[in-house]
Amino acid sequence: MLIGFGIIIIDIIVYILLGLLLMNYEDFYDDSKGEYWSLKSMSTTDIIVYFTLNFWHLLNIILIGYIVYLVIIKLKKTTVQNAN
Repeated sequence: MLIGFGIIIIDIIVYILLGLLLMNYEDFYDDSKGEYWSLKSMSTTDIIVYFTLNFWHLLNIILIGYIVYLVIIKLKKTTVQNAN
């Protein structure tokens, strides 16, 4: 239980840090470099943060899917055991 709480706190901290790093793009966006949120208008650091954030989203979706899968398997086991 405590480990799960720690993982959630670390996850939130990572989201906060990535969000703060993306604020750099917001603050220093230049129209002359390209369209807003296009990769052309981003610096190398902004591109790395952008893709890291998207990877973090994907990782969280996979982890949530895995947790749901484990809960479903556990519920099926308890339902079968209770039926016997």
